[in-house]
Amino acid sequence: MGGAAAMELAGRGASVLGLERFRPGHDRGSAHGGTRLVRQSYFEGSAYVPLLRRAYAGWRELEEASGQELLTLCGGIYLGDPASEVVTGSLSSAREHGLPHEVLTAEEVRQRIPTMAPASHAVGVLEAAAGYVRPERTTRATVEVARRRGAEIHLEEPALGWTVTPGGGVEVRTAAGTYGADRLVLSPGAWAPGLLADLEIPLRVERQIFCWFTPDFTAQLPYEAYTDAEHPVYVESTDGNGTMYGFPMIDGPAGGLKLAYFRNGVETTAETVDRTVRPEEVEEVRARALQLFPQLTGPVVDARTCLYTTTPDEHFVLGPHPLHPQVAIACGFSGHGFKFVPVVGEILADLAVLGRTDHEIGLFDPTRFAR
Repeated sequence: MGGAAAMELAGRGASVLGLERFRPGHDRGSAHGGTRLVRQSYFEGSAYVPLLRRAYAGWRELEEASGQELLTLCGGIYLGDPASEVVTGSLSSAREHGLPHEVLTAEEVRQRIPTMAPASHAVGVLEAAAGYVRPERTTRATVEVARRRGAEIHLEEPALGWTVTPGGGVEVRTAAGTYGADRLVLSPGAWAPGLLADLEIPLRVERQIFCWFTPDFTAQLPYEAYTDAEHPVYVESTDGNGTMYGFPMIDGPAGGLKLAYFRNGVETTAETVDRTVRPEEVEEVRARALQLFPQLTGPVVDARTCLYTTTPDEHFVLGPHPLHPQVAIACGFSGHGFKFVPVVGEILADLAVLGRTDHEIGLFDPTRFAR
């Protein structure tokens, strides 16, 4: 999010200094793993849909500015009991905003997407305007475009603290020195609890995992059936155990099918997280995935950890600092924020330059937990 804000601000002619804790494309936070879901029939709430529409346009603009392919629309299907939040919420957003979609029975899902074998009671909401973005490419692209537009970006120089000056400006302290500015944008990811401790926002940093498995390819279901030409992204309600989501195979027959749970993870910190994925964790993911993909019996290709920074209501924290309006904050994206990168960059730039934005962000008010 910070790279997108730096890119947008530099494009508006602002003098920009960006501070990055690691290097673009790193695997220590929440923006790695090869893919991130994008979808518009948003079961988390229809208020997100206008932002998603702007984000989709922003992805294409970023592709043009960077020369990188970032967004692939291969379709998405949202599976579950007809009364599940995944199904009802997706349908609610699609109908409210006139988004094209289809509702399929379990048998129709099996016919249309033969790699999947949903339970007989399940239904699927099929959306063509869904797919995935490439997170590592994206973070590198935003920094490259920001620099090309004149921003100064310091890599491997994390912010250690910040203060507001008597004159109404801000100062940011790093190991290399202290920098002054008129405005500050803070997008610290899993390090937000430390840099935004004064707000007492109830952020919970969670350890999550995602895994890549090799399907048992057959004449009826060859490798090609799992590629994004035929296999959509998906989200599946898992009967009270959160949701499971996944992607097509994008890295060849040996690359594996990426799958993960979306549910409450183990609470941790960015500094102390256990980054080792244990075999029993992998097999728990596989055991549930086999219910939808019975052929997912091949070797494990990879398994990695990821950090979510989650709010109690799982909505973002995005807006001006309530005590210091010259500071814009963005955090608590709760595991579903990456698809919004271009529009969040715009919003943060609006807040930094104008002190307001025309985008509707009331849902994300940083003060809502103190009411």
